[in-house]
Amino acid sequence: MQSIAHVALVVRDYDEAIDFYVNRLRFELVEDTYQPEQDKRWVVVRPPGDGTTSLLLARAATPQQEPFIGNQAGGRIFLFLRTDDFHRDYAAMVEVGIRFVREPKLAPYGIVAVFEDLYGNLWDLIQFTDGRR
Repeated sequence: MQSIAHVALVVRDYDEAIDFYVNRLRFELVEDTYQPEQDKRWVVVRPPGDGTTSLLLARAATPQQEPFIGNQAGGRIFLFLRTDDFHRDYAAMVEVGIRFVREPKLAPYGIVAVFEDLYGNLWDLIQFTDGRR
């Protein structure tokens, strides 16, 4: 059996990324450990719930990595945040200033809206209504 443990997300600054994901998106801070041998931090966050996939917030460490901050998928939707209550989470996100670039819409598979993270990566907030997990 296999599963994806972490998805690395290139960020400009650990603390500003933690602030966004924990205080605005209400993710859980799973780990924040300094690694002196590489002078970096191992920062892991994940949405609340029973999911096992988490984000590894990886600070851009070289000039070659910096252009990918906020553009990890070339302008496409990069990540999909599944919810069990779209309207609750959408309202909470709007309340804390999350910027939605596409308003909620009904689709054959559920209800979805597109938002930006603090760097401009695009996410779907989605509640599936067709029975898929």
